[in-house]
Amino acid sequence: MAELGETVLKRAEKLVISSMKANDASHDASHAFRVRDLALSLAREEGLCSSPQTMRIIELAALLHDIGDYKYVKDPSEERIVEKFLEEEGIEEDEKKRILSIIKGMGFKEEVSQNAKNEYSLEFGVVQDADRLDAIGAIVDYVTVSKRVNSILVSNALRIVERLLQFQTISTNTKNNVLHDPNIKPRLCISKEDYVKKGEQTTINHFHEKLLKLKELMKTKAGYRRAEKRHKFMEDFLEEFYEEWAGRA
Repeated sequence: MAELGETVLKRAEKLVISSMKANDASHDASHAFRVRDLALSLAREEGLCSSPQTMRIIELAALLHDIGDYKYVKDPSEERIVEKFLEEEGIEEDEKKRILSIIKGMGFKEEVSQNAKNEYSLEFGVVQDADRLDAIGAIVDYVTVSKRVNSILVSNALRIVERLLQFQTISTNTKNNVLHDPNIKPRLCISKEDYVKKGEQTTINHFHEKLLKLKELMKTKAGYRRAEKRHKFMEDFLEEFYEEWAGRA
């Protein structure tokens, strides 16, 4: 069974690479692999590692969670890629339902629309927390930084939140693809429709509209502990950014 599980996981990794190769860096295969590693680490901290089945569910859900994401789907059939994969791999019905349930409940848009689950499993919590921790992490892509914001964000060797920088790439189809505009205020109360539609917003406002809210939305104690450090980093980054933008630093 362990050998079979490893084979399924290897094929899941290949599916992630092939399905997400055209995505920007905020939702590419590397993101999925980081979320997988984070989710397994959180699961161990939360005492879930005694159940191989639970750990397999967590790993598969974390690996596959962004395949078929509405932001990247070009054909409605792509929304069933994960479900078809699990069926073809012969994943037991109970496991399949648990994996799909985790994936379907992951989105921030469900949280802002108050459609998020009030009751959730710990396995769901560690996968969602892992995804959100990666959204507020300090992984650096200096090539992206230099292309998008030149020296403003690179000074003092600040590590930039990659997710934020890639937000501009996601928004290239809108007319308001700007790093920062003091005249455009962040939408602190945002509906699901507004979040999906994006509308008039800036890259820096994405901090206030989503990223700074994620710490308090963590579902696990292990996730919250890690989010505190990453949240503080974002606050420090924003403070430095506004100082440099205003020419005071």
